[in-house]
Amino acid sequence: MTSRKKQLLAFERLLDIMDELREKCPWDKKQTLQSLRTLTIEETYELADSILDNDFNEIKGELGDLMLHIVFYSKIASETNNFDIGDVLNTICDKLINRHPHIYGNKAELNEDQVKKNWEKIKLKEGKKSVLEGVPSNLPALVKAMRIQEKVSGIGFDWENIDQVFEKVEEELLELKKEIVNNDCKSIEAEFGDVLFSLVNYARYININPENALSRTNKKFIKRFQFLENKTKMTKKSLSGMSLSEMNILWNEAKNQ
Repeated sequence: MTSRKKQLLAFERLLDIMDELREKCPWDKKQTLQSLRTLTIEETYELADSILDNDFNEIKGELGDLMLHIVFYSKIASETNNFDIGDVLNTICDKLINRHPHIYGNKAELNEDQVKKNWEKIKLKEGKKSVLEGVPSNLPALVKAMRIQEKVSGIGFDWENIDQVFEKVEEELLELKKEIVNNDCKSIEAEFGDVLFSLVNYARYININPENALSRTNKKFIKRFQFLENKTKMTKKSLSGMSLSEMNILWNEAKNQ
């Protein structure tokens, strides 16, 4: 680990490099807030993947990429006198201090749940008209559902116990089955959405991140299916030419890898 002095020097080095690239590099000179946006989204997903893989070397690299983007956005904004990296850092520092009165204010003893609820109340005092204002409209639906439920729970809009949450899942499943029997496509989609929303809520109650859970399941499925593909290539067969029972034998073998 590096000392605080070396950490600050490293950050200053990045700022100096950014200044030079913005002045001299044709590609960097052309970039705008808008042109960097999709690249930032891509880098964020790459970081998320490396976290799921628990690959610290990759996490370090992806964090560096995101740090570059933060400095890049700040540099572009400073050129039009909107803000600079100092303003960005001071803004987040001020926000953290304001939203942690139990640390920087009255020093009250709060547990984790109380801290989260207090956070949402403070945001409303800061001028937010709704606790849901902070949920980005373009978040992936699964993540968005989780954040919506966390935020409304923060002001007390929640179930009394976990049994009620699971009963809601069962209720939504029954309603979905009913609409499937009725063969009403629009209603089926609506009820399917309700099932997913209730499952996300149940995941929150059992301390499971549904996005991470589904991402890991996707990775697991891909790994097993690619095992099937490789096995069939070794026997000079094709999956499309195999029976379902033959594929199931290989699938069970893949599960034991």
